[in-house]
Amino acid sequence: MRALVIIPTYNERENVADIVNRVRAEDVDVLVADDSSPDGTGEIADELAAADPRVHVLHRAGKEGLGKAYLDAFAWGLARGYTHLVEMDADGSHRPEELGRLLARAAAPDVPDLVIGSRWVRGGEVVNWPWHREVLSRGGNLYVKLWLGLPAADATAGFRVFRREILERLDLAGVGSAGYYFQVEMTRLVVQAGGTVAEVPISFLERTRGESKMSKAIVKEAMLRTTVLGARHRGGQVRDLFRRLGSGRPRS
Repeated sequence: MRALVIIPTYNERENVADIVNRVRAEDVDVLVADDSSPDGTGEIADELAAADPRVHVLHRAGKEGLGKAYLDAFAWGLARGYTHLVEMDADGSHRPEELGRLLARAAAPDVPDLVIGSRWVRGGEVVNWPWHREVLSRGGNLYVKLWLGLPAADATAGFRVFRREILERLDLAGVGSAGYYFQVEMTRLVVQAGGTVAEVPISFLERTRGESKMSKAIVKEAMLRTTVLGARHRGGQVRDLFRRLGSGRPRS
């Protein structure tokens, strides 16, 4: 296994050094994908890379959203032969100390194509979240699972490991979501491509430094896209059902 941990950043100067150093306790490489942060995050990442040959920095032209940052980073990692590409937030919500369990699951004999660090499976939890945020996340994920038919309890989770083989089979150029719906879209594409999904329970921590990038607009985008795709998904199932029923009618 050659794993690359991708950490997208925008104004994370208070967190980036701590998270990178903790991730490097594992036998992995790190790619900080910085969206030209005006607070100097990119410069701090460059200093980390200068001190550690297994830390790299991808300087992007500007703030284009989480999805575009990951897609550029996937291309960077695939071009350099990594076998597994890991998504991880920069704000400390994803504990690097749990990374080893996700990588171990990715290397299991059944070889899952996508391993998700899940808050909503047995053993998973969130820490320091207000009740209304937990209700929103649980409800949103249940809606996604039922409406899109995805085999994941936490399809919106951002702590995950992809096998390079599944990424190479996906039409990444066609991924259209820029915000947090990107995670749902990637999960759906993996399933549509015949890939397998596994979930590992994690402890998700509320950030203690810096400002959250979550907004009402991001939530609205996720719900709207889920509704539109779900309508197509369920509509296709209904059409298939009627075709099967029609083909079984006796001939006159």
